[in-house]
Amino acid sequence: MSRLHLFDLDGTLIHGSAAAVEISRQLGLETEIGELEKAFAAGELTPPRFAELAVELWAELTETEVAAAFEGAPWLAGIRDVWADIRARGEKCAVISLSPGFFVERLLEWGADAAHGSRWPSVPFRDPVDPAGILDGAAKVRVADELCARFGLSRTDCVAYGDSMSDVQLFAAVPVSVAINADHHVRHLASHAYTGLDLRGAYERVSGAG
Repeated sequence: MSRLHLFDLDGTLIHGSAAAVEISRQLGLETEIGELEKAFAAGELTPPRFAELAVELWAELTETEVAAAFEGAPWLAGIRDVWADIRARGEKCAVISLSPGFFVERLLEWGADAAHGSRWPSVPFRDPVDPAGILDGAAKVRVADELCARFGLSRTDCVAYGDSMSDVQLFAAVPVSVAINADHHVRHLASHAYTGLDLRGAYERVSGAG
């Protein structure tokens, strides 16, 4: 039976950081994005409002800086290996993240079958943020359902990997989940848990490898 593996990005595939933090680092705006991240984590900012403020902060962002942020991010080891094994088994792997699509979609080059992020304006920014395009935790479940329909699968065939509050609803919607370097929001919900810096270790919890 085929399965669909659903990966979160911030704090999961990227260890101890997030796309927004890595982009801001390229611009010398780590302190400013840190304040926005803290407010978002405290529930003081909605995902659309966070995006609006980040777009203002990144007014001069270029594709070159996005590429540098992606390449320099603290990725877990073994991501390409895990996705190659998933595909070799005839299964599917996808990334669903609240982060900007222009960052998340770069993971298609690493072997993901699908990569869904929030729909931000194109870089360099000339247009405002469309709140309807910004994902939240509930939207992760909706995107997962869309992917299931695309691949001829159902929620019962899904495995979710995540680390924090934005993954709670998806963890609750699928039968198997792996908490990776996770916080208290999802540790008690997950079927399995992994702490470390290699995605292969987390994948072994559900693949039977190792």
